[in-house]
Amino acid sequence: MPGKIFYRERRKTAEGEKKPRYRVVAVAGTDLKMYSNHLWMSELKHIAQSEKAQLICLPKGEKHADPEPADTSA
Repeated sequence: MPGKIFYRERRKTAEGEKKPRYRVVAVAGTDLKMYSNHLWMSELKHIAQSEKAQLICLPKGEKHADPEPADTSA
């Protein structure tokens, strides 16, 4: 059974900003220690491939989800 790496997108990054956008939240089923707080997607994919682990993106909560557009038809 392959390990799993759970990650989420950082909240305080803007589109086009030159900072790593992802944060590892949890690791299961593999003996892996993470020493970095924020990672690029390419780094996550490389780590997952070398550990034969599955990457799982955690969804945003309702509070942080994009608001639905208001109905302007009247």
